[in-house]
Amino acid sequence: MSASITHSATTGRDDAMDDPDWWRQAVVYQIYPRSFKDSTGNGIGDIRGITERMDHLSALGVDAIWLSPFYPSPLEDGGYDVADYRNVDPLLGTMQDFAGMVSAAHDRHIRVIVDLVPNHTSSRHPWFQEALHAPRESSARDRYIFRDGRGANGELPPTDWTCGFGGPAWERVEDGQWYLHMWSVGQPDLNWNNEEVRRDYLDTIRFWSDCGVDGFRVDAAQSLVKDMDRDDLNDWSLQYDALPSDGSHPMYDRNELHDVYREWRRVFNEYDPPRFAVAEAWVNPARQYLYASADELGQVFNFEFAKADWTAEGMRRAIASGLAAARESGSTTTWVMSNHDVPRHASRYGLPQVPARGYHQIAQDWLLRNGGSYMEDRALGTHRARAAILLELALPGSAYIYQGEELGLFEVADIPWTELEDPTAFHSGDGNPSATRKGRDGCRVPLPWRHDAADGFGFSPAGSGAEPHLPQPAWFSCLNAQDEADDPDSMLALYRRAIAMRKTLEGMTSGTAGTASSVAWRPENGGDIIAFERGNWICITNFGAEPTPLPQGEVVLSSAELMPDSTVPSDATVWLHATETA
Repeated sequence: MSASITHSATTGRDDAMDDPDWWRQAVVYQIYPRSFKDSTGNGIGDIRGITERMDHLSALGVDAIWLSPFYPSPLEDGGYDVADYRNVDPLLGTMQDFAGMVSAAHDRHIRVIVDLVPNHTSSRHPWFQEALHAPRESSARDRYIFRDGRGANGELPPTDWTCGFGGPAWERVEDGQWYLHMWSVGQPDLNWNNEEVRRDYLDTIRFWSDCGVDGFRVDAAQSLVKDMDRDDLNDWSLQYDALPSDGSHPMYDRNELHDVYREWRRVFNEYDPPRFAVAEAWVNPARQYLYASADELGQVFNFEFAKADWTAEGMRRAIASGLAAARESGSTTTWVMSNHDVPRHASRYGLPQVPARGYHQIAQDWLLRNGGSYMEDRALGTHRARAAILLELALPGSAYIYQGEELGLFEVADIPWTELEDPTAFHSGDGNPSATRKGRDGCRVPLPWRHDAADGFGFSPAGSGAEPHLPQPAWFSCLNAQDEADDPDSMLALYRRAIAMRKTLEGMTSGTAGTASSVAWRPENGGDIIAFERGNWICITNFGAEPTPLPQGEVVLSSAELMPDSTVPSDATVWLHATETA
């Protein structure tokens, strides 16, 4: 069921890699493996492709890479339907390729984080195949959530719950029982009240830790434990920030869930240094601190920052929420603008920044219409994205960068419906333009490494003639790693300078010191201006339409050229060495 490998957990390590607190102020780069770099010429990114581009990541200056799932998978949900938790998908390479990638990363002082997907398996996982052929009430079925149906003959699903990709959350099997799948029908939910499930997952954590992995990102961390005796929830898809703050929801963030993560922590601590974990936990903000405590996972994503529009009010509220959660947990917070699940922020910031019925709803509407009723102002989006990365990197905590944002990539909004891969599109209107959601493929398009369009803009080996698994736009020729590496004014150059400077400015990365979870707000802070101090340096961002005066200090980095009178222009961020105390 799982591959085996002889591989030292210390491969490529030296003393500098043994700091147990490395993650507290880290810059982490998310890789969506199938779209990062193709080394074989089949149009699909792979593990050796990551190794080939490790120097790009080293030059960028990141502290760690996080790999989205690379495990064997039928790809009903982009790899988040796992058929074997302890192996590499043959399309992406071998365990030996993985070992080589870990070693190459560690040689460059880059840690490796991998995704854990504990809520569900693929329907092709051996356990689920066994369950399908096992009798009711069997131990094989108890690893999942099987229930009898309602109605005279069990013809109705056990509850009226709907799944995340649309349609009912229950699927009937041949003998008449139903199984729960909170996402696609090919992603049956595991039963985390089952001791075998819990023990096996501890073996998975140890397996990858023994392969040299430094940490884990936990997918849908709020969802594992469920109260299946409750029938008072007709629609599980209510807003996460409206979840109760007492851990009483039937399906999310239940109090007993934290017993699981305390058990995981004991395994993390078996290693020296302890393994790191960050939770993707969509919960009431008042409950985030539980996941980030030292007794559990240690860190949690601050999605308020990712959800915020480009407004001072929205960003200030997100910053305050993240800092407060960090103080409550005794950890550090995280800052992220884009990932594999949301439209790229360079596009979001170039769309109307007006109130909407849900976060990123305007971007989703724009995607659905292929650019129809909203005009994407790419120059403005780029200007704001440059300011945003300096604001993000100035904040205390860990910054998570999504592949391609360092190139200034926009969302690819015009992928033909017939070429989409995301089940979100398939289940929200039968995969045609009458659908209500186009999905997440626009941020998952394979990266452009060269300016010429041949071989997927360098995504695949030269001369392979491979077609990338998602179509790339012609404008990739203007936003690619080859050209931007030689352009001192490019987005890539700004990212490199900012990440390098972040590591040297006094007070910027101070471990567990006071600046690790707090900032000192400047007098200029308020209205359209966000301004704060950390240590001996200042960050100021102007969200307003008019220039604003600079605080007193020496300018060390700016996202845009300063005005002739040395004021901060609209939609710009400036870093300064402080020369006075506010």
